Amino acid sequence: MNRFSLNNDKLPKGDQPKAIKESVESINLGNKGHILLGATGTGKTFTVANIIEQTNKQTLIIAPNKTLAGQLYAELKELFPNNRVEYFISNFDYYRPEAYVVSSDTYLEKTSKINWDIEMMRINAVSSLLTRDDTIVVSSVASIFSLRDPKVYENAFFEIEAGDKIKRKDLLYKLSSVGFKRNNIEIERGNMRVNGDIVDIFTAEDKAKFIRVSFFDDEIEFIKELNADTNKVLRTLERYTIFPVDSNITDSEIIKEAIPKIKEELKETVKKFEDEGKILEAQRLENRTKLDIEQLQEYGFCSGIENYSMYLDGRKKGETPFCIMDYFNDDFLLVVDESHITIPQISGMYKGDRSRKENLVKYGFRLPTALDNRPLNFDEFVEKTNQTLYVSATPGDYELEKKYSISRLINRPTGLVDPLVTVVDNIDRIDKVYNEIQKQIENGERTLITTLTIKMSIELSKFLKTKGVKVAYINSELKTLERDEVIRRLRIGIYDVVVGINLLREGLDIPEVSLVMILDADKSGFLRNYRSLVQTIGRASRNNKGRVIMFADEVTKSMKDAMDETSNRREIQIEYNKKNNITPVTIVKEIPPKIIELNLDLDPKKKKTISKMSQSELKEKIRELTITMKKASEELDFENAMKYRDAIIELKSRLK
Repeated sequence: MNRFSLNNDKLPKGDQPKAIKESVESINLGNKGHILLGATGTGKTFTVANIIEQTNKQTLIIAPNKTLAGQLYAELKELFPNNRVEYFISNFDYYRPEAYVVSSDTYLEKTSKINWDIEMMRINAVSSLLTRDDTIVVSSVASIFSLRDPKVYENAFFEIEAGDKIKRKDLLYKLSSVGFKRNNIEIERGNMRVNGDIVDIFTAEDKAKFIRVSFFDDEIEFIKELNADTNKVLRTLERYTIFPVDSNITDSEIIKEAIPKIKEELKETVKKFEDEGKILEAQRLENRTKLDIEQLQEYGFCSGIENYSMYLDGRKKGETPFCIMDYFNDDFLLVVDESHITIPQISGMYKGDRSRKENLVKYGFRLPTALDNRPLNFDEFVEKTNQTLYVSATPGDYELEKKYSISRLINRPTGLVDPLVTVVDNIDRIDKVYNEIQKQIENGERTLITTLTIKMSIELSKFLKTKGVKVAYINSELKTLERDEVIRRLRIGIYDVVVGINLLREGLDIPEVSLVMILDADKSGFLRNYRSLVQTIGRASRNNKGRVIMFADEVTKSMKDAMDETSNRREIQIEYNKKNNITPVTIVKEIPPKIIELNLDLDPKKKKTISKMSQSELKEKIRELTITMKKASEELDFENAMKYRDAIIELKSRLK
């Protein structure tokens, strides 16, 4: 059994040793739940990493949003380089679910766009869980949505070995059965290329490499791993495991068994509609379902195949669907990050999905079995958990009511105190915001601004841009990896300000931010309640100059409670610093590369990414790009000049 091993020379400090010891003891005793109450900046992620190492269990970490999940994934990947750390979030860049709006008699087809980089990560997560005990999966609430039966997926992957007696056509058939498509022209993940006795396999796991299998008669002569850009041989392999291209892979025999059941349900449902005099609904359902059946028989797939998942998984009506949690072993550890917001999210997913699908079934757009293609309800989620660690600076009612034991992280090893909070009235507030940003820019520091509405965020961003401020607006329409990149660019200085609504609250680790401004702090509602305000204030607690400005015309109870809590934590930390002779210092944290790193070398011949450049190479590249940037600017090619400028800032962030 592989063990988790932290690659870190730092020792736990402050409250961390005690919190780690208490948490590990609670888990080892078999307790169902434990709470890690940690103020912002106290090192919750590092503490959790130590708990994972010491308990040595497969671990699922659920974060409340994709941005935070991406940040946790990057941090844990650095902390556990010799173990498997995977990323499992929704694979859609854009997704509008199938729906029927009764009031306007409008049917909306499902519209989606899959991000294949994220799909690759999902496949890696599933594959790692089935083959490695030392696996951590960082997930969003996508973890409670249905997947195929893990036994079906496990039966789908297979191993090839040099010297195996197998015909080339049989290997091609096996590859085809797990989703690979033959394509000698367009080479991308999920394709296979055939040239005589050579079969090239472009797996879903890594787009930078591919596998070459060479045959001699009916025997595999050799297996090699090659660079996808240069065709250079990277290594020779004795054996290689081939995983399905799609994590939702379905066996053809299962489809054959499912079709008669779909037909029987169709017959019963159509008769029911006809008996009720709903002829339109009956015809609509019959036409649509028959088309799906034809496509399943012909291609093994149809649009909306997930709506038949109950039959494809062999489940009974109402039975709990499979999800990523079923791919873990029985003794896994669940970590619910920012539990005060994640638990309510998980609880609410089922009801929203059910309401939408009931309309589709009622009006003849889907068979009743579509109701069983769903996320877990909360009771099912709890049933699938083994032991849970709830992590938050402000634990929610659910975990507190369970009266689980609590470990506290209040004192920061860095000595950083909670930020000073001031309340400013709304008179000329936009001018006040701009003036504060100018002070920040002069000091080379970053700013977060959280608004209450999308309209306000957009208008404020536009205004700041007209004033020459380097500002970015984070919104829900940004692709997942683009949101992560906005935060990264704020850290390295491409942006000075980021404006957003709800994405700036929980867990964003941005030590370069020394000012957080909260607009409409006195407005009632979820985004301005006590817990949300405490979390938002915490975004400025990783910087020694951290401060928060609340714009409000009155001090509400939520504001007062949040400020009192912040003041109390300041006093505790200041006392701790005096006792231990600690001088607060801003956290210095390396800026990680992109989750999927782009080639920023800008030299297509060299193909060398910045993470592999030496310090001297970085300095030389900065010099070259500076000359190129100035030349582009002189030629009025400002678009490219900005690209070179961003690349220069990126490279400078890597200089020691």
